[in-house]
Amino acid sequence: PNPKRLDEPNDTRQVRVNNTDLPVHCPLPDMSLWNSHPQVYIPLEKPGDREICPYCATLFVLEADDSKVGARTA
Repeated sequence: PNPKRLDEPNDTRQVRVNNTDLPVHCPLPDMSLWNSHPQVYIPLEKPGDREICPYCATLFVLEADDSKVGARTA
């Protein structure tokens, strides 16, 4: 595993992103991948879009406000 990827994979149930984060994929770049699912891109295009990862059921929400970059909620 890559030692720079320290976050546990799929431990977050909701991830808020903005346009600068696009394209978004799950697992996220900072998550370890060795025990996670295959990388899948999440189709988000406009603020308010919400998509669920088909592997781990994490909800991704595209926010309009740039102040919430990478904000994760449980």
